[in-house]
Amino acid sequence: MNDMAGGFPPVSSLGDASVAANFRLLQDVDVKLTVEIGSTSLTLRELLALGEASVIELDRHANELLDVFVNGTLIGRGEVVTVGEKFGVRMTELVSPDKRDR
Repeated sequence: MNDMAGGFPPVSSLGDASVAANFRLLQDVDVKLTVEIGSTSLTLRELLALGEASVIELDRHANELLDVFVNGTLIGRGEVVTVGEKFGVRMTELVSPDKRDR
């Protein structure tokens, strides 16, 4: 395998100061974090029949961890918590880069 994959030198060959400077450049870039509690498939007929009191069953059990995505890439899993009067996610597991969906 070529050490110059993607045209960039491996991080181990870069100076620590250079890496730190690059991270400082990127640390204020906004990313979108999304938490998925589950999904399902519906026919158009089922979708059109939904009303205010409708319940949609999802493909995940109540005790399963939720998927956490950053810009559409799975980065980990967590559980729902409340923070004051808002929902939050407690990260319980991080997905290693080689096992992420891209």
